Amino acid sequence: MNADFVGAFFDMDYTVLRGSSGMLYLRYLLQTRRLTWPHWAGIVSQIGLYAVGISDFPHVMGRLMAQVNRYGETEAWQISAEWFEAMLRHYITDRARERIAWHRQQDHRPVLISAATPYAVKPVAEALGLGDAYLATTLEVTGGRFTGRLDEVCYGSGKVVMAREYAAAHGLNLDRSYFYSDSHEDLPLLEAVGHPVAVNPNRRLARVAAERSWPVMRF
Repeated sequence: MNADFVGAFFDMDYTVLRGSSGMLYLRYLLQTRRLTWPHWAGIVSQIGLYAVGISDFPHVMGRLMAQVNRYGETEAWQISAEWFEAMLRHYITDRARERIAWHRQQDHRPVLISAATPYAVKPVAEALGLGDAYLATTLEVTGGRFTGRLDEVCYGSGKVVMAREYAAAHGLNLDRSYFYSDSHEDLPLLEAVGHPVAVNPNRRLARVAAERSWPVMRF
């Protein structure tokens, strides 16, 4: 397929959302009493590994989904729908909606891309009118149950691989495309597109954006 179209890739946590979907998910599970203390202890240990850089976000979420959704993927989708209506939809920023609308006016193709799982990303994409235009970290499921292992990792260099595959399949030219992100962990994809945009950047990304004269936006 010819790469004739401009893509507009949007990170989700702290970019389209004013918060972390992972932490919001845990908060919802606590509020709805779906977590036992043993499960909570396991989750805290996994978050600790992520905080000190021993593990990354997708691997933490893979293990957490296996612990929390012990009845399987069907339960995960049910919780996802309930969670989105009760909590997550309120965290979508107006500025993200406006920017996606602007790209549509330019005949660009908006895509949500996140290290989070489809159980968080899919309902946000649908709420933004993107349908199935989203990329996420997918989890291995065997017999309808999570194994705790990952299938595809939409994180770091893996995010670039998935974006390139999506672009090739949908005729997007990455050299003309945009990517909006808050984190230095997304530098591989920010460097792969023609129009990198730092949104609500963390300290390291703000420094890189200043050095390279990238635009900075607040959502």
